[in-house]
Amino acid sequence: MKMVPRLAVRAWPLCGLLLAALGCVCASGPRTLVLLDNLNVRDTHSLFFRSLKDRGFELTFKTADDPSLSLIKYGEFLYDNLIIFSPSVEDFGGNINVETISAFIDGGGSVLVAASSDIGDPLRELGSECGIEFDEEKTAVIDHHNYDVSDLGQHTLIVADTENLLKAPTIVGKSSLNPILFRGVGMVADPDNPLVLDILTGSSTSYSFFPDKPITQYPHAVGRNTLLIAGLQARNNARVIFSGSLDFFSDAFFNSAVQKAAPGAQRYSQTGNYELAVALSRWVFKEEG
Repeated sequence: MKMVPRLAVRAWPLCGLLLAALGCVCASGPRTLVLLDNLNVRDTHSLFFRSLKDRGFELTFKTADDPSLSLIKYGEFLYDNLIIFSPSVEDFGGNINVETISAFIDGGGSVLVAASSDIGDPLRELGSECGIEFDEEKTAVIDHHNYDVSDLGQHTLIVADTENLLKAPTIVGKSSLNPILFRGVGMVADPDNPLVLDILTGSSTSYSFFPDKPITQYPHAVGRNTLLIAGLQARNNARVIFSGSLDFFSDAFFNSAVQKAAPGAQRYSQTGNYELAVALSRWVFKEEG
């Protein structure tokens, strides 16, 4: 009987382990860093994160002020995508700041940003870098004609009609949607930046201001110039989405019924938020288009 050298026998298990390891590397999905104001957001926005995991995304959750944060190491990007669900951050931790995020975008990285009325300076600065101007902290989008029946009186729980969506199925999805629930800060686009996409606008009666103060000056955003969700596709195909509402991506808004507080308004058992959020994530992370 022909003998197999002992070294060869030992090598086979090692080769198997090496191949298995390579298989794990090849099988890993898009590396995605998720920055949060606090880790509870993983639970309050679990349906959105689950939709990403189900599509193979490899999510790394960190608080936005974590001192170990880094996007780039030895000139190489550590992640393919960045999700910023930390509206109130005043200073990013570690080696991350607006400049490094801009470099990440310039390098072809994809970024999804969700803000709120508690927006801090870093997100406002990042928006400006991308041709988006957020309104001031503590302001909100207000609409006295298109608010939900569950609004508490300030008319900031906005019901956005899907007719105000960008007519681009690769970005907003191909299926018809129920109305969108939105609560957050307004944006306007830089008119000199042709790369900005008005994905979801307010109605003609919407505006952005301090909800607990009388209007003493012209609002930052008025009517259909009020952006609720905006996008950017750079010339290097890097993609960025800004939502003025972190609540837009929440389990509560995904599962909520929606109905305008107007006589005879139709009631929908569920918002269109989940379907729109998934479609937006597929576009911004380059699964579509």
